[in-house]
Amino acid sequence: MLSVAILAAGKGTRMESSIPKVLHKISGKSLLQRVIDTCFELNPDQIFVITGHKSKEVQESIPENKKIQFVIQEPQSGTGHAIQVLCKEVKKNEGNLLVLNGDVPLIKTETLKKLLIFHNSKNADVSVITTKKKGPHGYGRVFLKGDFIERIVEEKDCDDEERLNLLINAGIYCFNWENLSKIISTLRCNNKQREIYLTDTVSLLKNSLSLEIEDNGELQGINNRIQLSKCEEIIQNSIKEKHMLNGVTFVNKASCSISDETEIGKDVIIEANTHIRGSTKISNDCVIGPNTYIENSHVGSYCEISNSTVYDSQIMDHIKIGPYSHIRPKSKIYSYSKVGNFVEIKNSHLEEESKVNHLSYIGDSIIGRATNIGAGTITANFDGQKKNQTKIGKNSSIGANTVFVAPINLGESVTTGAGSVITKDSKDNSLAISRTKQVNIENWERKKS
Repeated sequence: MLSVAILAAGKGTRMESSIPKVLHKISGKSLLQRVIDTCFELNPDQIFVITGHKSKEVQESIPENKKIQFVIQEPQSGTGHAIQVLCKEVKKNEGNLLVLNGDVPLIKTETLKKLLIFHNSKNADVSVITTKKKGPHGYGRVFLKGDFIERIVEEKDCDDEERLNLLINAGIYCFNWENLSKIISTLRCNNKQREIYLTDTVSLLKNSLSLEIEDNGELQGINNRIQLSKCEEIIQNSIKEKHMLNGVTFVNKASCSISDETEIGKDVIIEANTHIRGSTKISNDCVIGPNTYIENSHVGSYCEISNSTVYDSQIMDHIKIGPYSHIRPKSKIYSYSKVGNFVEIKNSHLEEESKVNHLSYIGDSIIGRATNIGAGTITANFDGQKKNQTKIGKNSSIGANTVFVAPINLGESVTTGAGSVITKDSKDNSLAISRTKQVNIENWERKKS
């Protein structure tokens, strides 16, 4: 049986934030959620998230799952105290207990599997991941006696000689839970921080072993914004290198960011200052950017999107968007259409080969196939109480600066006169025009203020 305990009770004072430390995000996902996602790949029987500071906020951030249970540590008196609380809360302390930190988000599943295999093969009471670090300041030092861990001394409790030891504790443990439960209550806060240390268990258990690994960044803990930024850089490099090996070109890799869930096809070019978030999928042979933001959207093949934003929308094949366009949620743009500069589309469908080239707002609308929307067109969709829909049939030609006062329905092959305010439905093959007659007053003299 495998149980996992994730320590997530701390405030994170050095983050200088009102947000609990474990809820800070890298690449769009909280530190805690990243650790939980890694745990799921181990297929544990149960996961305990030990919370304390703003426990309700932390709990609400995690999607409901039958395997996840929350345990509140109050007060927060150290890592050892957190496991003391857990052992009291859980009736059966059996099998292996894997203890992780909610602020070490880059730990790899492969490393944890290696720890579990090592622990079981050695029949250990506790196995601890360790690594040698050139600048070990802030980390607990691990002292070995032969193959066994003799003791772990926290940085603040080390003397000058002990600080020279480069073998550090990564804060990741695998315990024989039954043996741990027998000694966990004996831990005391006899240290400078007046906290109960989980590290003190290694000297109380008979078979305490070190699994030393080479740290390639996955053991990085986060205590401040600088370390948060370093982790962001590590994970972004990993994500972008994966895409590059799969056939994606980044023109300026350092200026772009990509979410874990994003899928990108082959021969896609990502220009500078482009950011792709959420469960976005970009198909083959696209050019995305520069200066483009796409979130939770599907982009078909052979599309070009420049200097624009796209949210929660579907973009089909052979479409050009931008520059400076804003595609808002629930929009669907069909193949061979074009959305030009300074255009906003919201909750609307643009059928195949339709064009909205300049300075227009299309909201809550259905635009028919091969329809051209003139510059400055506005669908006035809000009447003060609700949003109303505009429908324009295929092969229509909408004059510049036309305003549609929704709800309104135009047939096929309709033409509107430039500058018209359209308030009535129009049938197929009609001209809709609504303008006052121009009056020129000669010898007009403007009043001086």
